[in-house]
Amino acid sequence: METPTLVMAAHGARSGHWESVMESLAARVRRARPGARVELGFLEISSPLLADVLAGAPGPVVVVPMLLAGGYHAHIDLPAVVARTRPDAVVAGQLGPHPLLTSVLARRLAAAGLRPCDAVILGAGGSSDPAALDDVRAAARLLSVRLARPVTAAFASSGTPTVAEAMERARSGLAPRVAVASYLLAPGFFHDRLGRAGADLVGAPLGVDDDLAALVWTRFDEALTRRDPTGLPALAG
Repeated sequence: METPTLVMAAHGARSGHWESVMESLAARVRRARPGARVELGFLEISSPLLADVLAGAPGPVVVVPMLLAGGYHAHIDLPAVVARTRPDAVVAGQLGPHPLLTSVLARRLAAAGLRPCDAVILGAGGSSDPAALDDVRAAARLLSVRLARPVTAAFASSGTPTVAEAMERARSGLAPRVAVASYLLAPGFFHDRLGRAGADLVGAPLGVDDDLAALVWTRFDEALTRRDPTGLPALAG
């Protein structure tokens, strides 16, 4: 039986560092399942473009959106590329929210020096889609349970509260310091904006992590099971 190719579908960015992190994450995903075929493609800006990767991938394909929440790219842009270039491919769910992401966020904050008395904000890029904002708020609730304290979801672009608004509210409270968890895959424009928001500490982006690689494979497996409710790899063979 032929194992489907996993295609990691990321957005793309005008940052060589961002692209390098995504390539390293793809390498980590490959190491998690030796022998499996894993490709990385981008919706725009970066290369290779997702359309080209899909067109060249042999055999059955499962596309895993490297997106932390729903929104235009998850529900409109990416499915349109798949429908146009590889209509036989199965598209998995986006990465977040998920407890594996919570684990990475907690480690990034701990590495940055989080203290038990710090206020915490989960900083995300944002979206004009209310459902995508709800996904981020759900991720904030998971992190709140993990850290045993309130966590406010805030947004660097579209969405309320903005990071600045959340910072102002946190500063008016009793916490001596404010920490921001970066709900982003890699360094870049939005992470830089979080760093300029005036927090006492900012966790690193999710980046290259074994838990994140495991989550990519979890979404891959879920997509196959959803295609075949018996749990058998329906795309194989």
